[in-house]
Amino acid sequence: MMRRRQFITLIGGAAAWPVAARAQQPGLPVIGALITPSPAEYAGRMEEFRRGLGEAGFTEGRNVAIEYRWANNALDRLPALVADLVGRKVAVILVTGDTIVGLPMLKAATQTIPIVFTTGSDPVSLGMVASVNRPGGNVTGVTSMSVELGPKSVELIHEIVPGAGKIGLLVNPSNGASSDAVIRLTQAAAGRLGLEVAVVGAGSAEEIDLAFATLARQGVGALVVGSDGFFNARREQVAALALKHRMATASFSRRQAEAGALISYGSVDDNGRQAGVYVGRILKGEKAGDLPVVQPAKFELVVNLKTAKVLGLTIPEAFLARADVVIE
Repeated sequence: MMRRRQFITLIGGAAAWPVAARAQQPGLPVIGALITPSPAEYAGRMEEFRRGLGEAGFTEGRNVAIEYRWANNALDRLPALVADLVGRKVAVILVTGDTIVGLPMLKAATQTIPIVFTTGSDPVSLGMVASVNRPGGNVTGVTSMSVELGPKSVELIHEIVPGAGKIGLLVNPSNGASSDAVIRLTQAAAGRLGLEVAVVGAGSAEEIDLAFATLARQGVGALVVGSDGFFNARREQVAALALKHRMATASFSRRQAEAGALISYGSVDDNGRQAGVYVGRILKGEKAGDLPVVQPAKFELVVNLKTAKVLGLTIPEAFLARADVVIE
């Protein structure tokens, strides 16, 4: 049964944008929000974004309006959504979710409207910006660098489950460039440890079910969840299936450890709020290209001892001593 708080959050996130649209006042600056996932999946992240806007002095419906464009995970809808936002000549555009697909479309469509992105990848290596310190042009944003943490997740899960000679890697094939990077980095790290990697892809709830069934048939004993906002949105499903199939799971997000993954290692998840602050600063007159890309200030290791108990695993004391958060 869905918890009452979760139900209210999901419904509130899904309903927020039409309510805000009705409340718009003539003359307000307009933010365009290009979001790959669905409203329900991204409700929490957009609440964080609005909180960041508030810190910069902007409140939706009072002194700023937001035009939401949800792709609902249908990437083929992005070109039309991009054209719509650019045609409306909004003051600034937030692009989040599958940024690696959406951002190039926006950059090709406008060189004048400021763009703020959130991503888990290295924005320089992917050509999002010229440099981290001086992005240049009309683009800046926030990165968690979670894609680059795949090797660390392999090392950590191997430390806890050294007997698992084959590990699974869950990626979202629709997020092509990011998934390719995750696969490459994870396989390299596993190879150094003498481990085999079984890669499975999932881009829907049904495909997640199928992916775990495939991993179970292959005898996978540990799993690394690739960096992707979709898996964060489906974290409870992923955690439940990992427990069902008795797989020790390492993730990039504390939220997934809180949902039941065995461990997570990644940056403190603050991308949404920081993107909101940057959008606010741009609305006040700063240039996107002059704002350095926000990078993680800290990485944290989270261990879920409840999950360890269910899986029958004993976490070494030395490992626990390194953890920033222990869920008991």
